[in-house]
Amino acid sequence: MTERADVVIVGGAVVGSAVAYYLKKLGFSGSVVVIEQDLSLADSCTARSAGGIRQQFSTPENIALSQFGLKLIRNLKQEFGPDADVAFREQGYLLLASEAGLPVLESNVAIQTAHGAPTLLLDPNALKGRFPWLVTDGLAGGAFGPQGEGWLDPHSLAGLLRRGARDKGAQWREARVTHIENVGNSVTAVGLSDGSRIACGALVNAAGAGAGAVAKLAGIDLPVGPRKRYVYVLDCREPGEALRKGPLVVDITGFWFRPEGRQFICGLSPAESEEPPVEGEDVDYDWFETRIWPELAARIPAMEAIKVVNAWVGRYDYNSLDQNGIVGRHPRIGNFYFANGFSGHGLQQGPGVGNAIAELIVHGAYRSIDLERFGYERIVAGRLLKEANVI
Repeated sequence: MTERADVVIVGGAVVGSAVAYYLKKLGFSGSVVVIEQDLSLADSCTARSAGGIRQQFSTPENIALSQFGLKLIRNLKQEFGPDADVAFREQGYLLLASEAGLPVLESNVAIQTAHGAPTLLLDPNALKGRFPWLVTDGLAGGAFGPQGEGWLDPHSLAGLLRRGARDKGAQWREARVTHIENVGNSVTAVGLSDGSRIACGALVNAAGAGAGAVAKLAGIDLPVGPRKRYVYVLDCREPGEALRKGPLVVDITGFWFRPEGRQFICGLSPAESEEPPVEGEDVDYDWFETRIWPELAARIPAMEAIKVVNAWVGRYDYNSLDQNGIVGRHPRIGNFYFANGFSGHGLQQGPGVGNAIAELIVHGAYRSIDLERFGYERIVAGRLLKEANVI
């Protein structure tokens, strides 16, 4: 039996839910169906995210997308009701730089401040004065975002967007998309793992780490796939309250670290040559012992006496071309829309991207944030749009 939907969205985590929500918020009267293979989202990029939001990017569009998400977080109760909460901890981001990395940091801060981000550029003395628990050896400076940066509960944000979209009439289906039908320059229908078929007026690919596989069903080459990332939960014997209230720190060696309740979490993205196999859920504890802990303890001495009490595997929806999002219409298949490849930034960029795709569908053009540079045309041309601040 064939059903029909005006818009089918593949993927129901933060990005897909945001597309559905903003379609309805912008007054789209047609039917919207979100296809999600696991409605619990337990294995999604969203649920396994570390939950960060920051304005410290080198690409103006990324700054604007995070600012859109920040505005939503600041207005949650007006948007979703008096009980809406995502446990936002506005403790900031601190990105550290060596002498060699300082010019890039300074350039990034200049871009951020020019686009309304309140980033502070701190020299080693200022770093030591503001963060006494930090060893400044080898540092030439740091960029600190004192407002509008921190972390939140990913599942809560996804849940609010999903509920908001459902309340406005969007529908959810638990299934996998198994095939996509094209006729001429249009997607005409999707087939699902439950045997059903949905004819559609437009298709939005918001499938996270599975976006490349979904695009392939439509005969589209998309350089997006899963990349495994380990997140370690640490219990520290005597961290002190100042460290508990500290920001997310990104060290010059690449590790990141932040408070999480009464504990802490950390991770380190591998180099391309070190990427682990994407299959499986086993955590590599040796990665922490040999690559993270020595650097962490050297930078933050309180972390010398710690215990790893938990860990999990997260996944990036990794754009292997340039680690920036791929957003907008396909240049030939005009009703196929991309919302993909955010390379670890999907949670914070999801609301802005969802609104952008909704604007394209409803108005035929971007109105809030111009994301033309994120379009698929650059993928075809192999034209890089590099983001310098990928964590």
